Amino acid sequence: MNSGTSGQGQVAATAQPKTKILIIEDDQNISELIRYNLEATGYTVLAAFDGETGYRLVGEERPDLVVLDLMLPKMDGIEICNRIRRTEELSHTAVIMVTARGSETDRIVGLEIGADDYMTKPFSVRELEARIRTVLRRAKTQPEETASTGVIRVEDIEIDLDKHEVRRGAKVYVLTLKEFSLLKMLAENRGKVLTRNLLLDEIWGYDYFGETRTVDVHIRHLRSKIEDEQHGNLIETVRGVGYKLK
Repeated sequence: MNSGTSGQGQVAATAQPKTKILIIEDDQNISELIRYNLEATGYTVLAAFDGETGYRLVGEERPDLVVLDLMLPKMDGIEICNRIRRTEELSHTAVIMVTARGSETDRIVGLEIGADDYMTKPFSVRELEARIRTVLRRAKTQPEETASTGVIRVEDIEIDLDKHEVRRGAKVYVLTLKEFSLLKMLAENRGKVLTRNLLLDEIWGYDYFGETRTVDVHIRHLRSKIEDEQHGNLIETVRGVGYKLK
């Protein structure tokens, strides 16, 4: 993994000094390399070398973003990400999963549990910095785009844009930022087919490093939360094109 320290002055101009990043990585050499470069660009950086300590720091420090290794002692990255997404007050924390395992199955699992991005070792720190900026920008701008615009109703579902929550009767669904944004965009265009590329560009950003499979994974995860035997088939797949809300 190369440090990519050249050109740091250009990167520093775009960094957010008050942004807090937590690195959960058991390889202390990799952790220190990432920490050194991120601190040089103006981020506040914390580090943990095992899963239990890392998850505890997520709750105590409330970082803006977590760089999360998959293979960790005491608690693995999959379990940490699962717990973050299941905990309402932590569910909007951005997560970039980093692992030496780069199979398609690993990537799909990481995205299914709510990781915002996925990187395979070895990687350059400059690429990691670019992905961090992209994920943070989308995380910070999307809530502002939905501020003070009321409630969208789709059958018995209420999408509250002020509170940034989704309800059905007394039940409140805990959605990740990407899941909420997908449902909002589909609801605002109800009955209209939205292509995977359009959803990817609008929600992940034009410079996102992923692929359209990312959209499929997040749609599947959204369906698992808001659809059941009583309320099935709310989101329709248009084969070879994209998705629409019935």
